[in-house]
Amino acid sequence: MLDEPMRFLFYSHDGLGLGHTRRHLAVAAALAQESRKAVILLATGAEDIVRHGLPPQVEILKLPSLRKDANERYSSRRLGVSAAEIRSLRSAFLLTAVKTFQPKVVLVDKHPFGASGEFKAGLKALRRLGGRAVLGLRDILDEPRQVLREWHPYKMQQRIAEHYDEVMIYGDRAVFDPVIAYAFPPSLVERTRFCGYVLSRESERALENFERPFPPREQRTRPVVLATTGGGEDGFRMLETFIHAAARAPWQGVAVAGPMTPDRELASLEKLAAENGVTFRNFVPHLSALFGSLDALVCMGGYNTLVEATALGVPTVCVPRVAPRTEQLIRAEAFARLGLLRVCRPDQLDPQTLGDHIAVALKSSPKTLTTCAHRALNYDGARQAAKRLLRLATESVAAAQRKAANPQHLAAH
Repeated sequence: MLDEPMRFLFYSHDGLGLGHTRRHLAVAAALAQESRKAVILLATGAEDIVRHGLPPQVEILKLPSLRKDANERYSSRRLGVSAAEIRSLRSAFLLTAVKTFQPKVVLVDKHPFGASGEFKAGLKALRRLGGRAVLGLRDILDEPRQVLREWHPYKMQQRIAEHYDEVMIYGDRAVFDPVIAYAFPPSLVERTRFCGYVLSRESERALENFERPFPPREQRTRPVVLATTGGGEDGFRMLETFIHAAARAPWQGVAVAGPMTPDRELASLEKLAAENGVTFRNFVPHLSALFGSLDALVCMGGYNTLVEATALGVPTVCVPRVAPRTEQLIRAEAFARLGLLRVCRPDQLDPQTLGDHIAVALKSSPKTLTTCAHRALNYDGARQAAKRLLRLATESVAAAQRKAANPQHLAAH
């Protein structure tokens, strides 16, 4: 039994963007590095995730994709079935995965019971099999009053404490403290651990087989500024504004739309970029591997993008999403207070204002920004999370061995 693979199931619902799954990929990579015995099945609804590259010992269980219609409201992205049907289908996939793969530890991202409660049956099956459950939460979920309003009817804090062995916060308590903000009771506080920020470390070697959308530094005649909206589902206005700002700027604009950009918006952006001399791509695999060679970055306020950019000291202008959640705005303003980036609020977004922010960012020192970031933030979250998952898996294996060696205990159950 000691030589058997140590099985982990990672689940992320992914109704909007790629952030949840990319964070899980970073933790999975760290887990594979920590132990050759670790094998990870990553259940996700995110499309094109394999194009980001899979760490060793990791396999994907692709769930039918969801579209996020509003907070806590999801529908099928492609199948044209009802919300109840897509929930039942995904729930069946997840339950089967738990029963057949029999993970020692399940890591759930953000939604304790899955989108629309689709993972409730899976969690119950995990308990019957003697596995451990871990809830991973990004640094900020939303404005505290909104989270408490959503959680209160379900007594969510108490239910998390009842169903999860541990809660890992992917952030820094000094930047934002969800324990206080979201009113964790003592039963939940005692099983909550802060891991630091989860950084997806991508090397430029990952781009060897791909055409780069801009020249290397030694071949440039002017600075390169890249704009990205992550998955791209709601980034049209930012990219449209960026393209207009880049039209007559003293820097080269590069816009990357993202794989989830609607076709009509994609066509409009591509035409606008061509008319204004802006390099345009729908998707660039391993995009963050290019961050270190940028002169400046314009982005939304997603967790992964901001963590990757600030860790490298990239001069950054953040245009955060403010609906359906203000999570990105809260994070962006917290990072701005630390001197790590500039914030352009969506209600102030126009070509002139964005261009002014970019001009200031281009004057920043990447070396100074890097030093400031690593003094302010802990970027070791993936490795710390992996270590905690391994500890729980080891405890689960030991408990199973004790149970197998005690026939009276088996008979009693």
